[in-house]
Amino acid sequence: MTLDRARELLAVQVSFGSGYNANSAKLLLSEVQKEYGQAAVDQLIKEMQLEQVFGFEPGTRFENGIALKN
Repeated sequence: MTLDRARELLAVQVSFGSGYNANSAKLLLSEVQKEYGQAAVDQLIKEMQLEQVFGFEPGTRFENGIALKN
């Protein structure tokens, strides 16, 4: 998955903004984490305003659809 595709898919999840969509966003961020690392995840959290929508904070790791706070 490219980062542009991840942005597109995250934008859909943000537009709905429910708990189910937070789970989908976690899965997407898990894939980004595997392919591009923590810096890319942190950038997407900031860029897509995921902290305000889903409560994801920069520095949170995403593995297998689970958010792991440091």
